[in-house]
Amino acid sequence: MVSQASLANAIRVLAMDGVQAANSGHPGAPMGMAEIAVALWTRHLKHNPADPKWPNRDRFVLSNGHASMLLYSLLYLTGYDLPLDELKHFRQLHSKTPGHPEYGVTPGVETTTGPLAQGFANSVGFALAERLLATEFNRDGFPIVDHNTYVFMGDGCMMEGVSHEAASLAGVWKLSKLIAFYDDNGISIDGHVSGWFADDTAKRFEAYGWNVIRSVDGQDVEAVDAAIRAAQAQHARPTLICCKTTIGMGSPHKAGTPEAHGAPLGKDEVAATRAALGITDGPFEVPEVVRAAWNASAAGAERQAQWQQLYAAYRTAHPELAVEFERRTRGDLHANFEAGVAEALQTIAAKGETIATRKSSQNAILALAPVMPEFIGGSADLAPSNLTEWKGCRELRAEAMEAGGNYIHYGVREFGMCAIMNGLVLHGGFRPFGGTFLMFSEYARNAIRMAALMGINPIYVFTHDSIGVGEDGPTHQPVEQTATLRLMPNLDVWRPCDSVETLVAWQTAIEHRSTPTALILTRQNVPHQTRDSDQIAAIRRGGYVLKDCPGTAQAVIIATGSEVGLAVTAQAALAGKGIAVRVVSLPSSFLFDRQDAAYRESVLPRGIPRVAVEAGVSDYWRKYVGLDGAVVGIDRFGECGPAPQVFEFLGITAAKVAEAVEGVIAR
Repeated sequence: MVSQASLANAIRVLAMDGVQAANSGHPGAPMGMAEIAVALWTRHLKHNPADPKWPNRDRFVLSNGHASMLLYSLLYLTGYDLPLDELKHFRQLHSKTPGHPEYGVTPGVETTTGPLAQGFANSVGFALAERLLATEFNRDGFPIVDHNTYVFMGDGCMMEGVSHEAASLAGVWKLSKLIAFYDDNGISIDGHVSGWFADDTAKRFEAYGWNVIRSVDGQDVEAVDAAIRAAQAQHARPTLICCKTTIGMGSPHKAGTPEAHGAPLGKDEVAATRAALGITDGPFEVPEVVRAAWNASAAGAERQAQWQQLYAAYRTAHPELAVEFERRTRGDLHANFEAGVAEALQTIAAKGETIATRKSSQNAILALAPVMPEFIGGSADLAPSNLTEWKGCRELRAEAMEAGGNYIHYGVREFGMCAIMNGLVLHGGFRPFGGTFLMFSEYARNAIRMAALMGINPIYVFTHDSIGVGEDGPTHQPVEQTATLRLMPNLDVWRPCDSVETLVAWQTAIEHRSTPTALILTRQNVPHQTRDSDQIAAIRRGGYVLKDCPGTAQAVIIATGSEVGLAVTAQAALAGKGIAVRVVSLPSSFLFDRQDAAYRESVLPRGIPRVAVEAGVSDYWRKYVGLDGAVVGIDRFGECGPAPQVFEFLGITAAKVAEAVEGVIAR
């Protein structure tokens, strides 16, 4: 029989060898957490290496993603499609073992981790998704959704603020199938954390409503195993298992020191560690008997086969639920989605309402909800302002979690909200959207970036999009946020000008499978713009000719959002002076830039001067107007006052747009 020490040492060997070969990385945490991994992965984790997407697998998240060689070692040892050569090419270009785990790159990696504590916040989303899907789809005798979420965390995860936001919500929601392991090794890059991290972490999590198992010897497999069993046995709260470990365990001279954290041990120390552990095998060598003891392929296939048998019976007993569960798991759109959008577009275009686009967004949600049962909305304490609730939505209530729900009050936790949304998407079965003021996208930005990096599709509803918030003043007036969000790769940013564009923005956001979407919406009312069917169809291309002029245009005005109305007014004023101007609405530069050159040329012809107008920073628009064009924008922070006065004071008016057009024509 293979000893527990041999199983743990296999991780230590692969971790220190991988980091040494790369001459870069973090060997200490994998070496210190090896026994924790042995206890969880060999005795408890329900997974099938042959099918990393099996719906009822347990989810495992390495929140302290710098310890990536721990996860790669586990995936290799348990039988995932991760050959040893990939571990030998740790941190190398195009390998499946990047420096931090990346979703979609390595089989078995559930989420991209690296920015600390976001993996933990994702895990809250995983556990919430499991609970809600179980409520919706499980029936007596058919627990088809029944799995745990396990997450490893380090001191850095505990220090990051988003861990507080996510842990608090997990406690409120009583997510008992969430089990977190705190690797309490007392070391970070700068040294011993006692000088800057003196929190009583156990008391902190108890205050959140967690079940806390204290003072577990993280180097004792049996002690960790007992803690896991105790966590699984209670069904009222999430659990934090506090594991005391020694970073770099096994290294004679660097264990327990900062030197083991973020740098290779060095060839001499690697050799000394092998000797201290009694290992005679060479680099990357794991005895076959140890590999066989680690391999989870047979056990995983048997677990999945048992579930498949249960699911087959479920499908017979509850065929309609099974069809919906499978659709939701695949992420396919409802069969009635296109018809629902078409009907809503016809209705909205006919109404021609002059309303704020945040209200247009709420109308769109209401229209789409019947064909989007996977919707799970929410807001960071701004539901009445973001207008993210809809008639018929069901609030997720802490005192009645067993009833489920599809609307979440996240509280004032923008970062936690967006990171949890990422977990909901990654788990599968839901399309989450969450709202806050555009200004506070700043708090959530790194979770938004992670969604874009992973190629997943949450939807962000950012309202109060400009100086139109007026009296709230410059602290709440987002002049640079829209532009900076547009600079993020793989994030589709929409700033629609009326109800029709807003519905198309929602349609496009829902249809995206590998791109998150930010909807930038007004607080103030905006006028409805009339369009023919071809123009409505062209909205999906990101930019189109909204108002053309007879003959050849002398200039083109490009506008988004509330400033489209100013552009149309300026066009009419200029026409009175005999100046022919085309107005282009460009709600999504992300999509417009991806159109073919001929289409872009048809909208923005070469050789015709251009003016862009948007109530935000101007530099972004130089890519469209060039150095010889003009931008009517705001390159300073805003002012407090009634919105119309602030627009006038800062020069975001139809008159200023017309003046800019005359200026570029005269050049």
